[in-house]
Amino acid sequence: MATTAVWLKVDEGHVVQALREAAEKLESAESEVTVDFSSVLRIDASGLMALDDFATRADDKGVKVTLRGVNVSVYKVLKLLKLTSRFSFLN
Repeated sequence: MATTAVWLKVDEGHVVQALREAAEKLESAESEVTVDFSSVLRIDASGLMALDDFATRADDKGVKVTLRGVNVSVYKVLKLLKLTSRFSFLN
């Protein structure tokens, strides 16, 4: 079975917009989506809600989501909100 991986880079100032675009790409992803967070130094409440919604849509489609380049501060926030179990992480 062939897999289609989707790659998306997120800019800190446009987290919500980028995650909406990534959610649209879930339709074409067969098994995996990688979202590059290396430019995101902080994430606000709207970004966290968008990330949670994105994870829910990916779960519904059976698509694995990998977050790449998440810095320690953002990871700690995700951990506190119990969102880390919904993603795989790459450095």
